[in-house]
Amino acid sequence: MLNALLSIAMLSAFLLLYGAWKRWRQEGASQQMWLMVAAVLVIFANVAIWVVPDEKGQSLVTGAVDRP
Repeated sequence: MLNALLSIAMLSAFLLLYGAWKRWRQEGASQQMWLMVAAVLVIFANVAIWVVPDEKGQSLVTGAVDRP
């Protein structure tokens, strides 16, 4: 279930990035475009926190799966 949620988060981040690019192409740099880019950065950071392993080779995703 967690893997599906992380996949949906990444998909939504790429869609937000695409939407920001389309808005930039149509109207130039606007506040809404920058907010979309900021949301993408937050989503990428959150996914990285969950999946990047630490020095022991464990990540939050593997820890969440190993628990009963």
